[in-house]
Amino acid sequence: MAAEAWIVLAVVLGVFASLVWELASPATTMVAAMVIVLVTGVVTPEQALSGFSNPAPITVAALYVLARAVEKTGVLTTLVNRMLGAGNNHRAALTRLVVPTAAASAFLNNTPIVAMLLPNVQAWAAEKRLSPSKFLMPLSFAALLGGVTTLIGTSTNIVVSGLMVEAGLGGLGFFELSPVGVPIAVIGVLLLIALAPIALPERLSVRQEADAEARQFMTEMVVDPGGPLDGKPVAAAGLRHLSSVFLATIERDGSLIAPVGPDELLRGGDRLRFVGKVQHVVDLPAIRGLTAEPSDHLLDLDTASARYFEAVVGAESPLVGQTLKEADFRRRYQGVVMAIHRAGQRVDAKLGEVPLRVGDTLLILSDQGFRRRWEDRPDFLLISQQGATPNINGPKAVVVGLVALGIIGLASAGVVPILEASLMGGIVLIAARVLTPSEARSAIDLDVIVLIASAFGVAHAIEASGLAQAVASGLVDAFEFFGPRGILTGVVLATVVMTSVITNNAAALLMFPIAIAAAESAGLNPRGFAVAVAIAASVDFLTPIGYQTNTMVYGPGGYRFGDYSRLGAPLTLAVVLTVVALVPIVWGA
Repeated sequence: MAAEAWIVLAVVLGVFASLVWELASPATTMVAAMVIVLVTGVVTPEQALSGFSNPAPITVAALYVLARAVEKTGVLTTLVNRMLGAGNNHRAALTRLVVPTAAASAFLNNTPIVAMLLPNVQAWAAEKRLSPSKFLMPLSFAALLGGVTTLIGTSTNIVVSGLMVEAGLGGLGFFELSPVGVPIAVIGVLLLIALAPIALPERLSVRQEADAEARQFMTEMVVDPGGPLDGKPVAAAGLRHLSSVFLATIERDGSLIAPVGPDELLRGGDRLRFVGKVQHVVDLPAIRGLTAEPSDHLLDLDTASARYFEAVVGAESPLVGQTLKEADFRRRYQGVVMAIHRAGQRVDAKLGEVPLRVGDTLLILSDQGFRRRWEDRPDFLLISQQGATPNINGPKAVVVGLVALGIIGLASAGVVPILEASLMGGIVLIAARVLTPSEARSAIDLDVIVLIASAFGVAHAIEASGLAQAVASGLVDAFEFFGPRGILTGVVLATVVMTSVITNNAAALLMFPIAIAAAESAGLNPRGFAVAVAIAASVDFLTPIGYQTNTMVYGPGGYRFGDYSRLGAPLTLAVVLTVVALVPIVWGA
């Protein structure tokens, strides 16, 4: 390989390492990679920045606005709630959940769909005394399956379409993926219904586990009236820096104080709740002026002024790698973390000293405005409140429905491109006051947009440096014995592996130039190979980190890392076989 190819290979390996080991956020990683290939002269400034003028990132941003409008009106949530409420048979309920979810995901971004439905599925499962782990992973997988059926089903499809335009192949048609995507969705949904009830273990949710283990990590003390602590600030009473627990809340005259500030004055009769490794507590009994009180339940702390929220830490969160103490969580977020759930288990440690990881679920006690303040920020991938009901607005829901139908109709009929249709839809939603301008801005995940745009420059570098051709030649040599379908299988498997350990959009952007080069080297139709990359990068069923929706259900479902492959391996095999079987027929690859 030429020197430039070695430079780009080093950059790609660096990107891969950064994303796998979470050395930096995906957006930061990709921007840095784009800058390196630019300053080393591998690509021109026009090539490096081509993603910022490509329709794909703007289209994705506009569709985020539509998804936020659907979420705000709550219509989809109500529909699924009614379907779930029809009974408590596992398989029947699963069918009523995954079928509409997959159908909706064909036309709406799958991430907000899962965000909308997850808390309601949790509440329904709790009411029916069913394990949420039986339903949340199928919810995520159904959203992924529906997303491969149309152009706007996932952002990855739009990204690949934008890459195809730059490669001179022409963008994807609205339903061009359907001949392969629809069979994949149907087969996948049937497998979910058949396998999920037996493949997925019964696990407790974060809140259920917290309630079941309350004695192990929460203790309650009462301030003695007239005692040495009555009238003292919390910090002066020595309750701020205990070795194994922290003061989470104060209950006073039926009201709850949370989080507790260092200057809060203690009063006789206050009930202080401490959270942490209570079985190792040595501090509290030695503090004069406090009397122990038995406390068996955690969830009874819900009051009119404070509520429990489950918040999932995402890859873009500034909390990743920080402890709660380092992040000054209580002051910054006006909430107190009562438990941390990781890989299917509650973290048994002093919570303030636990470095947070992607996928951690925090059980947070805060005021009712917590979700409103943080739901559109990158700090948390998902914030759910069990028992919360969607705020349905009938007239605005009609507007959202008409806008969605208009975008789909105009784009699928070829009247206007998807970019123009989605932008017009966003303007109508703002003009009709379904969303305010600030709500529309906050609905757009800028980190995703920047990642997509900057990765176009890296994709150009992979092609221009000759790296794509070199890797493609290796793929062709390894699989050409099996014919055209063998080469296609190699590309699909490589994409599946890559998207399992890095983000879906990054995997598509890095694999696209390699797939096109492989197709051209073997004399096959590059369009079919592009479609195969789009589909393979959109359906990660093997890990909780390859796709956002998988990460979102990881903690709330009480899952462990290996649970994904138990249900995901048969689905992945079905996707690979279907793509390899149908793509050559539809596109002559």
